Amino acid sequence: MSNYFQYFKQSISAFEIPTKFDYPFYYQPHAIAKLACKEVQDYLENQTDFTHNFGLDKTELSLTIGKMFGVLVVKNQANEIGYLAAVSGKLANTNQHKIFVPPVFDMLNKNGFFLEQEERLNEINRLLEQLENNPNLHQLRSNYTAFEIEEKSKIEAGKQLLKTNKKERKTQRDTIIPTLNEQETAIFENDLIKQSLRDKHEFRQLNKELETERNKLQEEIFVFDEEINQLKEERKLKSNSLQNQLFDQYQFINKFKQEKGLRDIFEQTSFQQPPAAAGECAAPKLLQYAFQENLEPICMAEFWWGDSPKSEVRKHQHFYPACTGKCEPILGHMLQGIELDDNLLLQQNSNVDQLEIIYQDDDILVVNKPEEFLSVPGIEITDSVYIRIKKQFPNATGPLIVHRLDMSTSGILVLALNKESHKTIQQQFIKRKVKKRYIALLDGNVENDNGTIDLPLRVDLDDRPRQMVCYEHGKNAKTDYQVIKRKDGKTLIYFYPITGRTHQLRMHASHHLGLNIAIVGDDLYGTKANRLHLHAEYLEFIHPTTKELMKFQVEPNFNL
Repeated sequence: MSNYFQYFKQSISAFEIPTKFDYPFYYQPHAIAKLACKEVQDYLENQTDFTHNFGLDKTELSLTIGKMFGVLVVKNQANEIGYLAAVSGKLANTNQHKIFVPPVFDMLNKNGFFLEQEERLNEINRLLEQLENNPNLHQLRSNYTAFEIEEKSKIEAGKQLLKTNKKERKTQRDTIIPTLNEQETAIFENDLIKQSLRDKHEFRQLNKELETERNKLQEEIFVFDEEINQLKEERKLKSNSLQNQLFDQYQFINKFKQEKGLRDIFEQTSFQQPPAAAGECAAPKLLQYAFQENLEPICMAEFWWGDSPKSEVRKHQHFYPACTGKCEPILGHMLQGIELDDNLLLQQNSNVDQLEIIYQDDDILVVNKPEEFLSVPGIEITDSVYIRIKKQFPNATGPLIVHRLDMSTSGILVLALNKESHKTIQQQFIKRKVKKRYIALLDGNVENDNGTIDLPLRVDLDDRPRQMVCYEHGKNAKTDYQVIKRKDGKTLIYFYPITGRTHQLRMHASHHLGLNIAIVGDDLYGTKANRLHLHAEYLEFIHPTTKELMKFQVEPNFNL
């Protein structure tokens, strides 16, 4: 029997056993998988096998690191149902744990190549730090900076002296030569030429002296820079070599025992090279162990345990699907031959018989977009506001769509029926002249009655389409808010987006640096419900032709 196969502590006879495996990137965990997660969470709360600061004990002062855990409900060869558990990445600086399956490759093995070569890289980093912080090097750089300032000053003074002397000689020619005879003029002119040659010679000498001094300083700095560059080149070569050697150790199998390495898996993706930590997530670890031990996967679930990281939205004990950037290519190979549930991301609102048009004239249309309906065609789904309007108004020109709403968001959407109107309204959006108001239902009590959220956002490259807070590469994102009312532990709120970033309101609501309360039904940053309770309720702009102020308001189909 597998060392990591866990029997359920309570009877599971009443639980429905799924017949298809979860679509890993968008699913709601089955009840039996939730039970397995609950047992793992009980273990985490009471275990004494390892020490790790998840951030749950606020008196603990060591580094806080929340972790993603996963379970895989499986059937063994005796037709017994149990589960496997795993953690993403290392835990408590080790990959060997009592109940968590081992990694596909244990880079922390004391007798392995990774730690040995990593130590050499660490030694190079230590040497680089010593060199770059060497006080002699800092003094040389400081001396060189001072020299450059002095050099510039001396050259400018030299040039000015040349100009002054030249001007003086011209004055002498103009005033003295007319008083001299031919022989005296020749002698005087010859003397002026000698003065000019002397001035130029002295300026050249000044440049040579400065160049000599500059070269001396540069050579002294070069000794340090050459050693630093050599170490950096060695670090780069060793790091690339170690990374490739590491990639080659990650060989993933599927139910057919077909093996495929990381580099082969990612070769056909946009990444081409595997991203950092690929293969270290819980899902690949679980499936790898199951296939190695001839266990049949039934369903899975992954949950976050601990404090949220600074950039992403991760809530303690909340469930999350597998990431797309690192896991999707790997699981594409590992799940071959496994019948999966439908990808619900490719299903949208099927009850939209006809779009509700709330205003129409020769230039613009204003529609009330239903929730779970695309504004523009997607890769897999083409039905959208754009396609519907294009068919309904075949004579319309231009791009039609001026702005968009997320698929899950309902509300007011303005479209332009000709190029001129499109350009005019689009400029109003670009210049932030359009007034927008959203209404949302939040899954908790917002403390302040109003305020502003200012958190820069960018896409999570490892888990599209999720967004993350990033102060280095993120785009400015700003939202004003005003509480409407609070009731039964929920808050109805107005959002006034100053900018229009992807998932801006959802991120600003759910992120711990924002309101730290997800929108009800937010299946990316909160908990799934019947719908995302976010609605574009009010829109105000100038009509492109009449220049009239247009105001539109549509109530949402939810309330508090």
